[in-house]
Amino acid sequence: QVQLVESGGGLVQAGRSLRLSCLASGSIFSTNAMGWYRQAPGKQRELVAITSGGRSNYADSVKGRFTISRDNAKYTVFLQMNSLKPEDTAVYYCYAIIESPVDFFRNYWGQGTQVTVSS
Repeated sequence: QVQLVESGGGLVQAGRSLRLSCLASGSIFSTNAMGWYRQAPGKQRELVAITSGGRSNYADSVKGRFTISRDNAKYTVFLQMNSLKPEDTAVYYCYAIIESPVDFFRNYWGQGTQVTVSS
């Protein structure tokens, strides 16, 4: 049973940094894309950053501030969030496309971790 577990969220002041981690565990053959989405109160879930095939994409709102990285061997993805703004406040969800013995490539989601940035 594949599971994504996020960690690293919390409450920080604007201008500071957080580093989110997500570990995929279970019977995994490979991970294709791994990334992060977020959902702020009253808003739709949006893509923050995603990496696949050695390429990374970022939402315009986080470019230059956030960096996604990945450890394929450990099925782990990170999100380094610098210069945080109150607008970054949201629940951040890990996302992955994973190949497993029982399911070929399919989408998985973490439970979410709260990031709150105070003014």
